[in-house]
Amino acid sequence: MSSRPGAAWPLVAVFTAGYLASYLLPTVVGRLSAHLGLSPAQAGLVGSALLLSSAGAGFALAGRVERFGARTPARAGLILAAVGYGCAALAGSVPLVVLGVMVGGFGSGTATAVAASGIAARRDPHRTSSLGLLTVSATAGVLYLTIPHLGGGHRLPFAAIALVALLVWPATARLDGARTAEETSSPITGRLPHRRSGLVLAGSMLVWSMAQNALWGVSSRIGLDQAGLSEVTVGAVFAAALGAGLLGVTGAGLLGARLGRAVPIGLGTVVIAASIVLSSSARDLGSFATGEIMWNTVYPVVLSYLIGLAASLDIRGRWAVLAGSASSIGVACGPLLGSVLSEEAGYPAMGLILGAATLLVAAPVTAVALHTGGRPLVPGSVRRRGGAPAALLAATTGGLSGAVPKLGSPEQAVTELRVRRRRLVRSAIRTAGPDGGSGQSNAYASTSAR
Repeated sequence: MSSRPGAAWPLVAVFTAGYLASYLLPTVVGRLSAHLGLSPAQAGLVGSALLLSSAGAGFALAGRVERFGARTPARAGLILAAVGYGCAALAGSVPLVVLGVMVGGFGSGTATAVAASGIAARRDPHRTSSLGLLTVSATAGVLYLTIPHLGGGHRLPFAAIALVALLVWPATARLDGARTAEETSSPITGRLPHRRSGLVLAGSMLVWSMAQNALWGVSSRIGLDQAGLSEVTVGAVFAAALGAGLLGVTGAGLLGARLGRAVPIGLGTVVIAASIVLSSSARDLGSFATGEIMWNTVYPVVLSYLIGLAASLDIRGRWAVLAGSASSIGVACGPLLGSVLSEEAGYPAMGLILGAATLLVAAPVTAVALHTGGRPLVPGSVRRRGGAPAALLAATTGGLSGAVPKLGSPEQAVTELRVRRRRLVRSAIRTAGPDGGSGQSNAYASTSAR
């Protein structure tokens, strides 16, 4: 991705367009059930189809964004999102709505994959992902405040997502185009690094996201049916919750890596589990609002650290895309799982099951964070004793801009060898005789012996 100073905001814009559909899932599922005559489980299945299509796009593009360049797939994804969701908004029959939803979902997943790859290549992926979550939370909050007052049946949420995709289109002009063969050739290629940690993280994010979105997919029904609130009141609660999420993500962005990733991920996941139980058992406005606000405050914070953790496993962004796609599968299964559990066991029992599942994955994701990057890091700090500063390693790899090799990897060893060789050459030049030749020759002989 581009190393230009202003290159972050196009990624944030594309990230927002890709993630918006999942943020609007409660109102999408609720309105499909209310205005198209679908049962709650059927409406949840349509939401799952949207998100499964999104996950499929992520798996298809994993590791390929660098080859195609960011601009072309981002534009293709935004076109598919605008056309698919636009057709779903205009359609009046269930089959056409489902078809439009799946096309739009594939577009959302494509945009998300481009954004994830670009975020992974930046110097501080956590800060960029936090900014993206901040933007999508703000956009969804505004829509939750306005959509209940405008009516429009199932059409309005889909039309809003399509409109955002069109508004983001101009930002793609600032993304990189396709690279030439020389530009794409770099020493940072081959098999995925940190395969065990990456697989554990991807599997855990699938379960983690499934539990979160099982609740999120039925949250509006909890407020309407169990807590006895109106749609306007539920929309106001969601807007307030997403506003609290803005504060949480802002705090996470300011905190950065001062505490590492393990503490925010582990402690935040425990708080999320408690919030799920509280929200699903709510029977009045106070408990419902408290559970939703507490949950939405912490959820994007933990998600931003998980995205940053996945990005840190591979600077080409492959683990960021693969873990994000695994998360999308969990998100896709969430609405259906929440609908089935709530119908069969009731909302409180559903909350206990989802809370327990969330707690179960807290240990493995925290372990991955501790193993691969749980210690606090600050810009320019030394990655390990005797290692080169992060900025120096990034500047000498010849790979993606702002990327840092992983500890113990072959590319890091090559990088450190290059650094030592350059230092020896410069020292030899300064100390060589009048011809300067013997100094360089001795320096290269010394480094080649290592």
